[in-house]
Amino acid sequence: MDIRKIKKLIELLDDSGIAEIEIHEGEESVRISRYSTQVAVAPYGAMPVAPAPVEAAPAVAAAEPQKESAELIQGHQIKSPMVGTFYRSPAPGNPSFIEVGSHVNKGDTLCIIEAMKMFNQIDSDVSGVVKAILLENGEPVEYGQPLIVIE
Repeated sequence: MDIRKIKKLIELLDDSGIAEIEIHEGEESVRISRYSTQVAVAPYGAMPVAPAPVEAAPAVAAAEPQKESAELIQGHQIKSPMVGTFYRSPAPGNPSFIEVGSHVNKGDTLCIIEAMKMFNQIDSDVSGVVKAILLENGEPVEYGQPLIVIE
């Protein structure tokens, strides 16, 4: 269907008191509504959002023991500033930013948290030795969850 025809239909809809119009031309159809009664449909790439709560429940349950073990480890905890996915390296196949026993300086990148397709570097706010890395690569992380312990 020609875009000019669609624009003309929109103009006709605006000028008249009609709330909705649907036109079929062969196999093509267009529906124009002045008032939307439906929630916007997500694009195909975002469809896996619905199963996420089902998967999130075990991840939260798995995070509970990690919080307990993080409390047992003495040292300065680097906590997640956001909800996302924890990554130890800048890209798959690349070496990790840090390992247990690594010496880090204040401002060094420790890990990456992916949130909404944005990769956020998490930097150390202290200098010291990495005593523990509390998550595995690719694990979901909650806001405020301990990630790394530095002594």
